[in-house]
Amino acid sequence: MHTMSNADVYRITDRLDEAILDLIVERLEARGKHPRTQRLIDEYLEAMNIDAAGQVLDIGCGTGVIARRIVARPIFKGNVIGIDLSPYLTHAAARLAAAEGHGERIDFRRGDSLTLGIPDQSLDAVIAHTLLSHVEHPVLVLAEVRRVLKPDGVAVICDGDFAPITFEGSDPVKSKRDDETIIGAIMTQPRVMRQLPALLPATGLRSTRCFGHVIADVGRMDYWGPAVESFRKMLPKTGAMTPEYANAWAADLRMRSERDEFFCRQQLLQLSG
Repeated sequence: MHTMSNADVYRITDRLDEAILDLIVERLEARGKHPRTQRLIDEYLEAMNIDAAGQVLDIGCGTGVIARRIVARPIFKGNVIGIDLSPYLTHAAARLAAAEGHGERIDFRRGDSLTLGIPDQSLDAVIAHTLLSHVEHPVLVLAEVRRVLKPDGVAVICDGDFAPITFEGSDPVKSKRDDETIIGAIMTQPRVMRQLPALLPATGLRSTRCFGHVIADVGRMDYWGPAVESFRKMLPKTGAMTPEYANAWAADLRMRSERDEFFCRQQLLQLSG
């Protein structure tokens, strides 16, 4: 295993073992199937008029949740390229797309967000869904997005403001420390969406619309249930928590959910330009 404590596992997916990658596949698919996630994806797809696009890039595509959502739209007749750092994830994405009957319209490729290998000004639309929070150099990624977009193309950056993510357990002091541990294990740029307005001018992109969401469960776990289970399994493999600690962390949150005492909150922002 090639991970270490406080290393963002999503940034090094090309170096992870299959056990962690399988957990990432499980997490991405569970998140992608949730109605809240599907609604916010549809919101920005409508805002960018995706149905009129001929060539679309899903950068940092993971298991292809966004790419599959696009080609499943009845009016969309274009094609999608999905690029991810991990060949394991692109193979999983291709398998899932084929199972849904969309394999011929999505080209999944292994690639780096800094060097996409796509001609200049050749794409109508680019989507980076929860990518910038996992890269070391967001400005360089954004500049590469600008390079491949047509002059009248549109990009959407959808990511979390992860710095204030909060799982409230039975011990508030311990909960704050656990939140910081989780952020360190799965995020490289937890504050990137706060920084984006200042970063965009150097990239050639400009923001034209912004949507904000708060994804919260209060009382019972719903949206955050699969995340808690995923973190319970993943964090010990990163070295961020021991298995015993992670199990106790998750058990406390499940207990609070059963008592209608659960709380988790995260902010999500979408910028189009």
